[in-house]
Amino acid sequence: MSTDTGGAARAAQGTALAIEDLTVGYGGSPVIGDLTLTIPDGAIIALLGANGAGKTTLLRTLSGLVTPRRGRVLLDGEEIHAVRVEDRVRLGLAQVPEGRSVVAELTVAENLQLGALWRHRDRARRREAVDEMYDMFEPLARRRTSFGHQLSGGERQMLALARALISRPRVLLLDEPSLGLAPRVVAQLMTVLRETAERTGLTILLAEQNVTSALSIADRGVVLSLGEIVADLPAADLAADPALRHAYLGF
Repeated sequence: MSTDTGGAARAAQGTALAIEDLTVGYGGSPVIGDLTLTIPDGAIIALLGANGAGKTTLLRTLSGLVTPRRGRVLLDGEEIHAVRVEDRVRLGLAQVPEGRSVVAELTVAENLQLGALWRHRDRARRREAVDEMYDMFEPLARRRTSFGHQLSGGERQMLALARALISRPRVLLLDEPSLGLAPRVVAQLMTVLRETAERTGLTILLAEQNVTSALSIADRGVVLSLGEIVADLPAADLAADPALRHAYLGF
């Protein structure tokens, strides 16, 4: 478990993302019901729960892909629940969806340049931003001329994450980034996330089934069950609570 105290210091700076009384459904019973959650500036929050708990629905709603029935979403105090997806990205909210979303027909370099267009209009600044990602993800630097479909699963996940980070988001939403990856690659991705948050103040909401990996870098753990928050605790406390782990997390 990480003993870093930087999360507590960063959290004192204010609220990055606020969710108020959010209810989301797809026609029948709500998938998420009256959910309220405050995410401090610069914190890493692990969003945990079994399949069907509502994790992906919550992330898709925050990024604008799903319209809530009611409730509010605020980024740095500004309401964004009615803002278009692309405008949320420009405001600093980025998502890496499940499935290593990259453009298979473009090279690694072209995928990164595409991501840089969201924030960097100057060509020289875009090149500088791409080089920063190569420094952060060395395997991508070696595969810069390879097409997306030629990459391994771990490389595609690195590219999806790099393409999100290159836009310099304020808040990063991640949906199951470790899914199907080797433990070594998962550890590398988690290290990059933690170091990026510590260095830049990036706020991260990390939806994960790999509870141990998520809690190892998180400041807090939020457990969802049937669209409701059943626990919101410091990561170390959640990891040490056998009743919660057994009831909701399966270990």
